[in-house]
Amino acid sequence: MLFPTLDFGLFFLVAFTLVWAVSASNEWRKILLLLASWVFYGAWDWRFVALLIASAFINWGSARIIYEADDRRTQKLVAAVGIVANLGILGFFKYYDFFLEQLGALLAGWGFGRDLPLLQIVLPVGVSFFTFQGMSYLIDVYRGRIRAGSLLDITLLMSFFPHLVAGPIVRGADLLPQFRHTPKLNRDMVAMGLLLIVWGLFKKAVVASELSVNLVDPVFFDPSAHSSLDLLLAAYGYAVQIYCDFSAYSDMAVGIAALFGYRFPRNFDQPYRAASMQDFWRRWHISLSSWLRDYLYIGLGGNRGGLAMQCRNILLTMLLGGFWHGAKWTFLIWGGLHGLVQVVETLWRRAGLPGLPRLLAILITFHIVTLGWIFFRAESFDAAIAYLGGLGALDWTNGMTTPLLGALILLGMLFHFTPPALPQRIALGLRLLPAPLLGLLVAGTILLVDAMRFEGVAPFIYYQF
Repeated sequence: MLFPTLDFGLFFLVAFTLVWAVSASNEWRKILLLLASWVFYGAWDWRFVALLIASAFINWGSARIIYEADDRRTQKLVAAVGIVANLGILGFFKYYDFFLEQLGALLAGWGFGRDLPLLQIVLPVGVSFFTFQGMSYLIDVYRGRIRAGSLLDITLLMSFFPHLVAGPIVRGADLLPQFRHTPKLNRDMVAMGLLLIVWGLFKKAVVASELSVNLVDPVFFDPSAHSSLDLLLAAYGYAVQIYCDFSAYSDMAVGIAALFGYRFPRNFDQPYRAASMQDFWRRWHISLSSWLRDYLYIGLGGNRGGLAMQCRNILLTMLLGGFWHGAKWTFLIWGGLHGLVQVVETLWRRAGLPGLPRLLAILITFHIVTLGWIFFRAESFDAAIAYLGGLGALDWTNGMTTPLLGALILLGMLFHFTPPALPQRIALGLRLLPAPLLGLLVAGTILLVDAMRFEGVAPFIYYQF
């Protein structure tokens, strides 16, 4: 079930009405939200609702044992078992076939070719997100940062439909305290929630979808059939598409949660304004980058142990962060590129070398990020190399780009550079409108976006992760 569809709109209206109708009882409210979340997830494939429930049980039970255990050895053992169980779920569904294919290729290279049991496993939507969310809760309980929650709260934490399939990765420390009390819906939250939903809807349905269908997808499908100019503009187009697509989902998730009375953390902060790769990861997919920092980079030792160990930890963190996105060598290369650049930045600072002028640093960082997006988007390593080869051919004939597509790239960047405080200022103005007028304004805007959008709605890019 996709956010920008009529099916989801009807689902949301029913869920919103029922949840607020029973808000006199916080427990019944959470039960209805949980059931609604399972319906939302089950609309894709009911079989995997059981996986979602099992994952919640694993993390709830492990955290409960850790919280109530008296000795540290037991806590450490249970935490390790819980983490392995989470990684086992993620590894089986996402990486089993990949590793078996690599093993088969390795054996064939040594002259021991075998027919290995590939399963063609269907990847559950959002499995990377809800397993990381479960692990963060479990680790936080183990570290004593939060107390263990109830089975209902933990199951809802991992299943809550606004963030379920593509984030943000909302930690237990952020959401569990909100579950303990019945939320109050005020005009500020309604105005901001509606604005973020409409804002995200436009970025996804008009900008991201149009760039995807009419520029990015055709060029990446067959790079050899396009000129260097088309390849360059498609690379820029994909940088805009992935930002508008993913930030649109995050905006809509934050807005939908707000209409149920809950607050999610912001997931983007103008990432293409970053003046370094480390700065980029403080601004891009903030919930994932902070997760990698707090649970992986620091767990590996962080910047303790000297410069060599710090560089190793940076590189390992980014490689694993790339691999989290999918079982493809291109994701590892993408993560490795980001890691290597961060290592160079760290060495540069340690050497006391002067920094670049900010504008130049931003331009260099943006183009390194765009180079990385080519590997991220390409179907294979060979396709990415063919793409880069086409860029190097210096054929500047135009075959794909139209004034509309150029305008959409510029519009997407305009959205990106919109001051973060602007939506809040607009929401402050909207909250003063009478409720019927606000409803008419939102409905009219949604109809306008629907009239402008490309026919059909492509899945959000991060659904595949």
